[in-house]
Amino acid sequence: METQGLIELYQNTFGKTPVKLDKLPGAGSNRCYYRITEEGGKTMIGVIGTSAEENRAFYNLALSMAARHLPVPAVYAIDESGLCILQEDLGDRSLYGFINDDRANGEYGEMAQVMLQLVMSELPAFQFKCANDYIYNQCYPTREMDRTSVMFDLNYFKYCYLKLSGLEFNELSLEADFVHLADDILSVEEQGFMYRDFQARNVMLKEGRPYYIDFQGGRKGPIYYDVASFLWQASANYSPALRSKLIDAYLESLRRYVDIPRETFEKLLSMFVLFRTLQVLGAYGYRGLWERKQYFIQSIPVALRNLNELIEKGTVDAYPYLKSIAHQLVELGSKQNQQLAHSTSVSGEKPSLHVTIYSFSYKKGIPADESGNGGGYVFDCRSSNNPGRYDEYKQLTGLDKPVIDFLEKDGEILTFLESVYKLADFHVQRYINRGFTHLQFAFGCTGGQHRSVYSAQHLAEHLHQKFGVSISLHHREQNIHQSF
Repeated sequence: METQGLIELYQNTFGKTPVKLDKLPGAGSNRCYYRITEEGGKTMIGVIGTSAEENRAFYNLALSMAARHLPVPAVYAIDESGLCILQEDLGDRSLYGFINDDRANGEYGEMAQVMLQLVMSELPAFQFKCANDYIYNQCYPTREMDRTSVMFDLNYFKYCYLKLSGLEFNELSLEADFVHLADDILSVEEQGFMYRDFQARNVMLKEGRPYYIDFQGGRKGPIYYDVASFLWQASANYSPALRSKLIDAYLESLRRYVDIPRETFEKLLSMFVLFRTLQVLGAYGYRGLWERKQYFIQSIPVALRNLNELIEKGTVDAYPYLKSIAHQLVELGSKQNQQLAHSTSVSGEKPSLHVTIYSFSYKKGIPADESGNGGGYVFDCRSSNNPGRYDEYKQLTGLDKPVIDFLEKDGEILTFLESVYKLADFHVQRYINRGFTHLQFAFGCTGGQHRSVYSAQHLAEHLHQKFGVSISLHHREQNIHQSF
């Protein structure tokens, strides 16, 4: 049982058994999160990790940060294996979600700007209150940004993005500029605790107050790195004016620890924006070009736009061969975007792919593929807990809130759909790329009423939102038909 370690840790820590555990949606890591409900309704979060060293780094850093009055989740216990942690429940609202609408239209309102300024003003406290050998020795996998880690990130860009782009280049010339850039990065004097993954997704809002998570990859390093990470995050869509305002908030707070002239700060910051841009292009290349994950593919043009701004600003001039490569990548990306615009129609039409999705009862047979292509996917939902076994749900369907709440609290259907989404996303993207016109998915359960209806509905909404494809959805046994 996956959660047995968490249950035992809770029992050993508090001397009682939790009322229930609800699995939370997965994030970008391999860790699994559960909301643990105690008697009386109080909750906490249970974490199951795959790396004991990483878990212990988080636990020890959280204790040290809390002792310095920094807003991080309280940690209650870690088991002997280092794989299970109990920590404070900060709720479900992240800064990323809070600013979602503003980010989408690129116009940040007053409330969003105030919160962003507050977060930026709190960053120096982490960087300087945690700047000591005791904390650095808790860090994983390394205590500081050194030449090995800098070159690792630069080569990540080379192997996971540049090589996958198909662009020809001279590795020795590029390596020489990488060494030069690494020398410049490592010569920066202003050092502190480098959060490393400082971004809006790692800031939780509880009762209107920001709390900070996922700092276990932190280490000693230049203070500019975190500012570049936050303000030039590809999905942030901050305007130059807003970035300037957020830098002001950071510098004002930074003066409590060190006073750096704005001109000097911005010059060095640009170098770290370049370094961070190359690093994220490596990540987008691996996750997008290699693993074909749509979110990362869609983020590449924004990262290339940031790279082009650095070229125009003169930041890359000190590294002439890298500048040449960067310029070619920007041009290549621009051509690919134009080709994509033509393939999906300059008038803004949807991709030509049409997806048909069914929910059905196995007792009445699997739906035929009427497109004439044959094939498609059929998923069996009967392994999940069946709401139809309970009287209060027998007259409802997977579209009704009580059934939805039952399935999502149970969690089995969410784990099932995580795997379905990965398979469906890959297949849909490949069909779009190859110009195919039809793909079918079908979900079956005992009566075609609860689990299959829930699954078919959620896949339809997921694919329409992510890819913009047209969808015909048929809940066959309920005689419900929708078009997206």
